[in-house]
Amino acid sequence: MAQSKKQSKRDKDVIARLANRGEDVLQKLGDLPGGTKALKAFNDLRDRVDDLGKKVRGIDALEERLAALEQQVAALTPKPAPRRRSATAAKPKPAPQKPE
Repeated sequence: MAQSKKQSKRDKDVIARLANRGEDVLQKLGDLPGGTKALKAFNDLRDRVDDLGKKVRGIDALEERLAALEQQVAALTPKPAPRRRSATAAKPKPAPQKPE
């Protein structure tokens, strides 16, 4: 059990160090010429990806609604009546008579 506590503390230290490095890199990137533009572009990209994710999740709900509506329409649409066959056989047409 002592090993797992040491391991978890070590993991937290690594994560904290990475977070600090990330903050340092972001600050240095902001100091570079054009760095603020790049940071703004990254933030805008993140926002757009979030919006797209929300829209994609909404598509699933729309597909379910569409399927339900299609079933309702199918139930309401009258089916064509089957063709009836005549009870008597069709009579052959007489051949045209030749005038004499």
